[in-house]
Amino acid sequence: MTRTQKRFAAFFISVAATSPILLLADPEGADPRLTGAPGEQTCVSCHVGTGLNKGGGSLKIVVPGDNTYTPGVKQRIRVEISDTAQRRWGFELSARSGTNGANRAGDLAPADGNTQVRCQGRCSTTSVQYITHTLSGTRPGTTGGTSFEFDWTPPASDVGAVTLYAAGNAANNNGNDTGDHIYSTTLELTPAASGNKPAVSSDNGIVSGASFKPGISGGSYVTINGTNLASSTRLWTDADFVNGNLPTSLDNVSVTINNKPAYVEYISPTQINVIAPDDASTGNVEVKVTNNGQTSAASLATLQSFAPAFFAFDGKYLAATHSDGSLAGKAGLFASAPGATTPVKPGETVILYGTGFGSTNPVVPSGQRTSTLAPVTHDVQITIGGQPATVAFAGLIPPYAELYQFNVVVPASLGSGDQQVVASVGGQTSTAGDACCFLTVQP
Repeated sequence: MTRTQKRFAAFFISVAATSPILLLADPEGADPRLTGAPGEQTCVSCHVGTGLNKGGGSLKIVVPGDNTYTPGVKQRIRVEISDTAQRRWGFELSARSGTNGANRAGDLAPADGNTQVRCQGRCSTTSVQYITHTLSGTRPGTTGGTSFEFDWTPPASDVGAVTLYAAGNAANNNGNDTGDHIYSTTLELTPAASGNKPAVSSDNGIVSGASFKPGISGGSYVTINGTNLASSTRLWTDADFVNGNLPTSLDNVSVTINNKPAYVEYISPTQINVIAPDDASTGNVEVKVTNNGQTSAASLATLQSFAPAFFAFDGKYLAATHSDGSLAGKAGLFASAPGATTPVKPGETVILYGTGFGSTNPVVPSGQRTSTLAPVTHDVQITIGGQPATVAFAGLIPPYAELYQFNVVVPASLGSGDQQVVASVGGQTSTAGDACCFLTVQP
């Protein structure tokens, strides 16, 4: 299932598309945000002994080689803490990039039972990670010092300099927070091969965000595939909208289509989803991706007046609902929620969702949300199982100005089984003979 399909599955089903990162059950370890990174404290905020870095010991971050990283390549990191006067040990470290260390940089993972990963709140794919000691990792009674080893996988693309922030606790093992010595340190890592520009794939690098085939239109979902497209992975959030306008940039990633800014909905190092800007042009147009000030070479996409396509849950079965809002589809379509989908019946009205169906009245600019229904201005014809279906409504729905909704009556004479749904508008046809898009019909 592609990232876009997962997004639409999540839109219609109240179960997570992917499981969250789980924290280790051991309650010991430093609380998050104590590494000394910008805006954070260190363990000295709780442990009382000497001032920061004044206990006579040391804290060191050791990275094999020449303090560089290769994007996407895992490497082992060691934190060494020493203090001749102490006999119990702890630490916390985070990897950060961006201005003032604001961004999570890569993924941290334990190498053994001495470390664990934590986040502030529930961990997610974008949460800043903190790796810290476990109860056994504190090694009670050990004198002189100890070390902690763990793995770090850098971001998949070059994000520039990455800083490792660490704080260490050389404790006296007296069972409370007094008499401890706190240390902090940083280490900057630079990319082994910097200057990698974003690159759009030459094979299906720019496709419809619903059908994943060439051909896009103004206001339609567009998926861009490639490498070094972004330094982070995330969807837009409410905070990215200003006065109801869709964002044209996420985390310094932007896209132009025919020299016009597109609206960026999702970014990752290998895939971007955007809403194409309004454009009456047709034919080949240039598409460029900019990531942190570096712009890709121009790639060509075919811009059409219409590029109709339906969204599907899994590449075959349509993202659809019954008129009561429950999911319409093959029984057991979602393994995680086997009872969530039910087949449609002949004669019922089913709700479908798509992109690329052209202009509406009232006009809804592609970069704005809508507060009213906006029916399409061109005739949309839909067949189910080869039979014409009545289209009761076709248009944009609030607040999703980029998402078309279709209220379609399933032909009363349709038989049981998987029936393909095909739409036509302005001389363009969706799903021309391919493996998408099906509704399961059961009288």
